[in-house]
Amino acid sequence: MAAVLLVEDDETIGSLLESALRMHDYDVMWSHTGGDALRRMKLDEYHVVLLDLGLPDLDGIEVCRRARAITPNALIIMITARTQEMDVVVGLEVGADDYLTKPIRLRELLARLHAHLRRGYSSNATPLRVGELVVQVAARRVVLAGDEVSLRPKEFDLLLRLAQEPGAAISRDTLMADVWDTHWHGSTKTLDVHIVALRRKLAAAAANSGALPVITTVRGYGYRLEQPVPQPS
Repeated sequence: MAAVLLVEDDETIGSLLESALRMHDYDVMWSHTGGDALRRMKLDEYHVVLLDLGLPDLDGIEVCRRARAITPNALIIMITARTQEMDVVVGLEVGADDYLTKPIRLRELLARLHAHLRRGYSSNATPLRVGELVVQVAARRVVLAGDEVSLRPKEFDLLLRLAQEPGAAISRDTLMADVWDTHWHGSTKTLDVHIVALRRKLAAAAANSGALPVITTVRGYGYRLEQPVPQPS
């Protein structure tokens, strides 16, 4: 049973979400404020944090930033009534994996949760190797030139999907469907933010070894994880 921390100050919305999640066998803890949510994260482990950005005590973006530091492996899904794309981008940059806009469609929320968690508990697949990059699927670890690279859950899923077809251009629609949800209705800015984060983390990990995996933008189409080019002896 997946443990969900629901962070929502609105009684009507919170009650509706809590009931719906419990009916679908999620173990739900409901926090009404950002401060209470952060305290609970320090005490217990949660698989998912459903985080409303409009909280009475702390800005939801700041809660997201602190939550990612406390619980690096949890899936953080923002719930927002904010329509400005920049708010969503900032939330993704500070640690969120996904977002939903209000009014919440319960069917979409449940489908998104199911998709996230199904991908989060990966099977005993054989590790994937692209040059000096190794993606350990079962352990959900990434090792580059012998050093582990710390990735957020969706960053790992995205790199895994690219590593499954090294050298192949994968469309934005395919990446969104395979890594996020086949019924995705939101902005694909989520994908771009995660690509930027992946490139930054891989570059930092490769700084000492020179074994930088390259994620190329295929303009107007998607992205490609490049196969390493053999160096002449």
